Amino acid sequence: MKHKSSKLAISLVMFILAVNILPGGAQMEKDILEKMITAMGGREALSGIKDQKTTGTMEIIQFGLSIPMTIYQKEPDKFRLEMEVKGYSVVQVYNGEKAQVATLQTGDVLDLTPDQAKGMKREALGNRVWLEPDKYGITYAYRGEETVDGKKCYILEQKFSDGDVITFFIEASTYLPYMTRSTEDDASGGQVETENHLADYRPVGQIMFPFDVTIKQAGVEYARVKYNEVIYNSGLEDSLFVLK
Repeated sequence: MKHKSSKLAISLVMFILAVNILPGGAQMEKDILEKMITAMGGREALSGIKDQKTTGTMEIIQFGLSIPMTIYQKEPDKFRLEMEVKGYSVVQVYNGEKAQVATLQTGDVLDLTPDQAKGMKREALGNRVWLEPDKYGITYAYRGEETVDGKKCYILEQKFSDGDVITFFIEASTYLPYMTRSTEDDASGGQVETENHLADYRPVGQIMFPFDVTIKQAGVEYARVKYNEVIYNSGLEDSLFVLK
């Protein structure tokens, strides 16, 4: 029974990373991207973020689970996720070279494949995805407008060098990301369309942060994340991102 719970815990880690969170012509996409950066806090404030610690709880509706979690991120290449699942403490790290996951009760440490590490690698970039996309092989394309939940949104497609795409729906009245849409791997080995609906934006210093994220898979609400604290620039040590 414990073995099954441990496997579930690791599967949920991969799900969280796949959906995490933490958002016409070339001129149109540049204008929208720049206005979004301004709405989020501005280039100077965003570029001043060197590391971030975020705590919250994820409710997995399908499993009836409430999962406390803490996320550590140090730009541009370090990430750590800690969470509690059915009595198991699970830690997953990426240190810029290697990705690992560990269940602390058993002491088992597993190396993750490059494909499994993609989510952490992207999360580690933080705001670099907006501020320095060319440096990291990221491109943006404007894909028109769409009304989502009664809100007019501009559609901005974010494409990574490996071909993966995340579509951002930027609310026209605020220029803050309202929803993201992507295709993710599911537990059965297939793929599913996943939407993250971002809400409850509040200022953390100069930065606007969404404290509420609703996750839908194939149009059905799957999970909800409630963040309760965000701390920037606490001086996270590199050793935090290495499993012994």
